[in-house]
Amino acid sequence: MFAYFRGKLALLLPEEAVVEVSGIAYSFLISASTHRQLPEPGSEVLLFSHLSVREDSFQLYGFSKEEERQLFRLLLLTSGVGPKLALAVLSGLPVQEVHAAILANAPERLYGIAGVGKKTAARIILELRDKILKLPAVGGLAVSPAHQTTRLRDDAVNALVTLGFSRLTVQKAVVGILEQNPDLTVEDVVKSALVSIHNS
Repeated sequence: MFAYFRGKLALLLPEEAVVEVSGIAYSFLISASTHRQLPEPGSEVLLFSHLSVREDSFQLYGFSKEEERQLFRLLLLTSGVGPKLALAVLSGLPVQEVHAAILANAPERLYGIAGVGKKTAARIILELRDKILKLPAVGGLAVSPAHQTTRLRDDAVNALVTLGFSRLTVQKAVVGILEQNPDLTVEDVVKSALVSIHNS
């Protein structure tokens, strides 16, 4: 129904963005990944959108990139995955890493995401693998960056978990750091994550 909204970012919260378009303010639920991509309030933004319609509510979901919305919609096709859990998946890992986990049949890469247990991870991979394979965006070289960064992310997360931090906390920190600086070493990622966790 709505492809995207372009307007002024009126409010930005960790899980919500409000965009004013021609004097009307629209509220979007967003992932941590989209939150990191958005500018300061007052700036012009473009959010790709998905409208979720239920018997008692209408809710807009916003995405900074089309491929994120595309994956969100695919996740909704999985048995037992609703909008809240789909958004959690997008907050837990970058789109290409989710693609890579599905294509590699590696459900363990999804376990650290809030709400995703072994059965849910297995269903996501089972039900979406063929659909992901058909997407041109993840063919050929498009997937290679995820393969290159997955080991780095996992090594950094495991190192931080051994220091006593929860896997969910460190995974969010590490993913955010690697999105901004994908060329860091494991040691640099761990150091940056420690600073981020202590400052949060």
